[in-house]
Amino acid sequence: MKLLYIIVLFVFAMLKMQAQEYLIDFAGTGESTTVDSVQVKNLTQFTELTLNGTDVLHLMGVVGIGKTVAQNSPALRIYPNPMNESSFIEFDAVASGIAIIEIFDVAGNKVVQAHNMLPCGRHTFVASGLSSGIHTLSIKSAESVYSGKIVCASAVTGNGKINYVTTRPKTAVPGNLKITNSQVPMQYNDGDQLLFKCFSGIYATVIALVPTQSQTVTANFVACTDADNNNYATVTIGTQTWMAENLNVGLRINGTMNQTNNGIIEKYCYDNDETNCAIYGGLYQWNEAMQYSTVYEAQGICPVGWHIPSPWYGEWGILNNFLGGKSVAGGKLKSTGTIQAGTGLWDNPNNATNESGFTALPGGYRWQNYLFYEMSRIGLWWTSSYKDTQESYAMFMACDSSSVSETFARRWHGFSVRCVKDN
Repeated sequence: MKLLYIIVLFVFAMLKMQAQEYLIDFAGTGESTTVDSVQVKNLTQFTELTLNGTDVLHLMGVVGIGKTVAQNSPALRIYPNPMNESSFIEFDAVASGIAIIEIFDVAGNKVVQAHNMLPCGRHTFVASGLSSGIHTLSIKSAESVYSGKIVCASAVTGNGKINYVTTRPKTAVPGNLKITNSQVPMQYNDGDQLLFKCFSGIYATVIALVPTQSQTVTANFVACTDADNNNYATVTIGTQTWMAENLNVGLRINGTMNQTNNGIIEKYCYDNDETNCAIYGGLYQWNEAMQYSTVYEAQGICPVGWHIPSPWYGEWGILNNFLGGKSVAGGKLKSTGTIQAGTGLWDNPNNATNESGFTALPGGYRWQNYLFYEMSRIGLWWTSSYKDTQESYAMFMACDSSSVSETFARRWHGFSVRCVKDN
């Protein structure tokens, strides 16, 4: 047993030097300076979690001991550590209330959890039955949050348990022992592509990032509200700010009808199903999307302060050139995953990274025979430019390509719409 203990400690020490861990916190700017919540997606591993805007995201390698907030504070004590069969956990609660004690494994999976109503004071619990390896401890009590690491050197696996031991009452705990941010662990390997979707009230913004250090992620909240009071997430790519979702505004009409200049915004939903509009956005004829204007970069059906983008020689061109050119930009714009694998909305093979955060979706199209085609296989987005009195330009992406192409089509076809913010 002693030899195993030494080997485990040596391996952990070596892995600590090799594995990288980062702490990510969040701030807001623009329309709001607070962050209510953050949805985090690891696009490489197809994992995700949601945390409070005041929480700290703790990106952890598969193994390794990294930074902790309160491990060495007198307010939190873990002993013995490394542990064999059990370890005591002592911490201070600065006020009476519910305490939530959680232990996670190296993959971020919750191993065990306990809830207790605790008075103000010094509390002792015992953790036992943990499997061999490194675990993250999270304690959330009234006005106090702690996190630390527990190393288990035992080769015996069992059911994890947390049991109450004792309480030593206190009237107060020094303020410098209070930790205000909770750490939320997430498994991360260097080079993984992460996508943060930050929310603040009606605002949402998307940020794509491959972290290489601990840092503050600042969400620039931008107003993007359509005529139906739908609010859209936005993403800044280079010097441009785009909608990070397909537009979904208007009254649904049947695919057998044409959209008309009647003062009402009308949309098609793929297969005449409102559920598809909720996922992929609406489909619009060019004239309806432009609101019967032929003005270059007209607002059309976009929110106030936004407009229908110009094509390859304009705003779409600026976007694609920033991402390395049309031959590779599609892969950086498309949402990741496939329907077949249960990880996304595109069909195979979908060579996509979404490293721009644009999250292009395959909404398909409504064709001139009033039928719908190619949802999950292609996406088509109108531009504000026209070829002649019958045809207008659109941008095209497909599941089996990493490129973006410019095409033109009859104006009565129904395509998706993405708006770009006025410059």
